[in-house]
Amino acid sequence: MNTAELLVKCLENEGVQYVFGLPGEENLHVLEALKNSSIKFITTRHEQGAAFMADVYGRLTGKAGVCLSTLGPGATNLMTGVADANLDGAPLVAITGQVGTDRMHIESHQYLDLVAMFAPVTKWNKQIVRPSITPEVVRKGFKRAETEKPGAVHIDLPENIAAMPVEGKPLRIDKMEKTYASFASIRAAAAAISQASNPIILVGNGAIRAHASDALTQFATQLNIPVANTFMGKGVIPYTHPLALWAVGLQQRDFVNCGFDNTDLVIAVGYDLIEFSPKKWNPDGKIPIIHVGANHSEIDSSYIPIIEVVGDISDSLNEILKVADRQGKPTPYALTLRDNIRADYKQYADDDSFPIKPQKLIYDLRQVMGPDDIVISDVGAHKMWIARHYHCHSPNTCLISNGFAAMGIAIPGAIAAKIVHPDRKVVAATGDGGFMMNCQELETALRVGTAFVTLIFNDGGYGLIEWKQENQFGQGNSSFVHFNNPDFVKFAESMGLKGYRVNAATDLIPILKEALAQDVPTVIDCPVDYRENARFTQKSGELSCTT
Repeated sequence: MNTAELLVKCLENEGVQYVFGLPGEENLHVLEALKNSSIKFITTRHEQGAAFMADVYGRLTGKAGVCLSTLGPGATNLMTGVADANLDGAPLVAITGQVGTDRMHIESHQYLDLVAMFAPVTKWNKQIVRPSITPEVVRKGFKRAETEKPGAVHIDLPENIAAMPVEGKPLRIDKMEKTYASFASIRAAAAAISQASNPIILVGNGAIRAHASDALTQFATQLNIPVANTFMGKGVIPYTHPLALWAVGLQQRDFVNCGFDNTDLVIAVGYDLIEFSPKKWNPDGKIPIIHVGANHSEIDSSYIPIIEVVGDISDSLNEILKVADRQGKPTPYALTLRDNIRADYKQYADDDSFPIKPQKLIYDLRQVMGPDDIVISDVGAHKMWIARHYHCHSPNTCLISNGFAAMGIAIPGAIAAKIVHPDRKVVAATGDGGFMMNCQELETALRVGTAFVTLIFNDGGYGLIEWKQENQFGQGNSSFVHFNNPDFVKFAESMGLKGYRVNAATDLIPILKEALAQDVPTVIDCPVDYRENARFTQKSGELSCTT
């Protein structure tokens, strides 16, 4: 057995089912070992796509997704997806090939110090410098990647080490015991909640990672506390729940921001500061905060909790619920806020203007998708509208990257989502800018048999940047954001996919239904009216929060 074969045995021991990546000269021994493995290697068309697939696989399963590249340019291509997983809290293990240790002390073809390069964008990384340490490096890597808060780990394997003979076996996987919050913090939190007159719950992706949806819903229901979720916390409480205030986190003010303006206590549950800066909702640091999470809170001048309840989130919520004494209903203001949010959403249901308003496009998408179906949003102006208007019944059914927020994630992410949940409908929602960044992975999707829909919000430009430019420099004052596109229908057909073009608002639902029924990946080109961006900015600027 050589080191590469031992490495693959260690991956099998970790329960790895897929490795996403590209073949390269310096990872030949790993590829050869994978040929005789139970692990399926999925050849992608770009290393960034491979990393995004591993990223979304990890986010959906809680088990580290694995991606593989060669050295040099292959490894640098991998970095964006690795960084995305690390900042989004998705477990990922990236493995890179490397020159032999006998070439590292001199200038060498394609050689970069990959351990130094990946260190800032990973939780931990290490080069395998001796064959015998392989089991320890792999076990530590997966443990670090999957331990809360999850993130990315990098393992570098020089080609001469990969070929060396070795004796050894994978290490036993130790089970992580849950940790529980102190009774003192539980009692203090319950007392503060009982005394609050207008509390609000802010829930983030940490609650989804902790599988705390049921506990959170019961907690909010019994204590009658309204709930706002971050972009990455969608579905943690069903959007149909009468206490759900939907998503918070837009750059502009929105109805839900009024809930924070009028609160006397924020209960932050599984909230990661990277998702929505506390300076946006607590700029003066005056709002009392209870932090409920698996780890202690991050340091921020606008986020200094009066109480930290640190431990298993479901257990913490259940224990607080046992001793909290809060009989009050949500304030009339909170109920009016809820009604305003829902009324704003429904006003676009029958809008038939064309190009289609983003609100209407997303409203129709929600009508077609089932409760457990998955939408993966790319990054751009459409991400903001999806965050505001695409609502979820359950966790991990609308995936938004809002930590690193990397363009190009939607199509590779949809491949991973379809691999994890082959029986669910999957839609990659992307702008035309994000589509062109990783559209080559549609060939991967066809080859591996992952049939999903790519829905393109087509505006012929980088719409989010234009929105920000006009907000800062005035309406009509934008620059360097417009471009031309290929014929997306012909592009899809040239790859053996199905292509559709929306020519009227009434076309969208029938096309979506037909596209989702196909057994090959499909692409829908849908013109979108982003004049709504400026209208929303004006509307939010006029928003008055009155009690």
